[in-house]
Amino acid sequence: MEKVKAALPPCRKLYTGAEIPCIGLGTFGSDKYSAEQVAEAVYGAIRCGYRLIDCASVYQNERQIGQVLQRLLQQGDIRREELFVTSKVWNDMHGEGDVLRACKKSLEDLKLHYLDLYFVHWPFPNYHAPGCSGDARSPDARPFSAEEFMTAWRQCEQLVEEGLVRHIGMSNMTIPKLQAVLPLCKIQPAALEMELHPSFQQPELFNYAKEHHILPIGYCPIGSPSRPQRDRTKGDVADTQLPAVLAAAEAHHIHPALVCLKWAAQRGQVPIPFSVKQEQYTANLRCVCEDPLTPEQMQAIERENKNCRLIKGQVFLWEGACGWEDLWDPEGFIVKT
Repeated sequence: MEKVKAALPPCRKLYTGAEIPCIGLGTFGSDKYSAEQVAEAVYGAIRCGYRLIDCASVYQNERQIGQVLQRLLQQGDIRREELFVTSKVWNDMHGEGDVLRACKKSLEDLKLHYLDLYFVHWPFPNYHAPGCSGDARSPDARPFSAEEFMTAWRQCEQLVEEGLVRHIGMSNMTIPKLQAVLPLCKIQPAALEMELHPSFQQPELFNYAKEHHILPIGYCPIGSPSRPQRDRTKGDVADTQLPAVLAAAEAHHIHPALVCLKWAAQRGQVPIPFSVKQEQYTANLRCVCEDPLTPEQMQAIERENKNCRLIKGQVFLWEGACGWEDLWDPEGFIVKT
């Protein structure tokens, strides 16, 4: 592979003062790509300028990504302190002592001494096997409990205290859930990973996070057109076909997906698009470094919000749940504390 000239993206600051790139590379292969393909994309992406790599144990490719990171570090192409690597604890490892073991396993697989950011992937211990069908249910699944969540979070705090991770974050939360747990935290979350794209902007949660000095990191930033079939439902909106996105793409002479990324970066979230194709991930990186959208284009895209959640999480439902909406605190729902 030829050396690609790095185009480093601008950075944002976490509440600690640490810097995080304004765009990263996701590593969830949507069940379509092998671990080796994803790892090679990480290799190429870092060489072309990516510094934020978003990993997770459940993606089943951290070992292969670790081999790539080791290769890059040994080649001298990059220094560890230049990278910002994240991972996440999966739902089956929330119990006492489990989070510590999960993090150490991710560090071992990634061949790193520390992680820059470690997330609680989902806010409940409702397990489902990777790749299971959309109607699969665990008999042990149950609603969110602040007490159970804090069992996992206390261990995340311990990881910071032991120097194994620099920052900790939450993912797939809601305002009621955050209101229940933030007052209990000794170490506040530095980031909140959440679904964010033009047709699903989550303005209330986005603003709540920002007001609490929590950086929103947006997954599915272009509407996840390659998401697994189990995550597709009738009525889903294609972000790259939204009129305001198409108009901006025509005006800037770029693909509509790049408009979604520009909008995300300019809005203040950190998008983490996934691609294994060099021309795509290179374009994704470059687009947030040049030719910004106009205020009028940003406002037009803001008006495209359809409240269209794509990753509904229905595989985590418990017996007696009415539907996937119950995971996301429907109106009148009371969080158990």
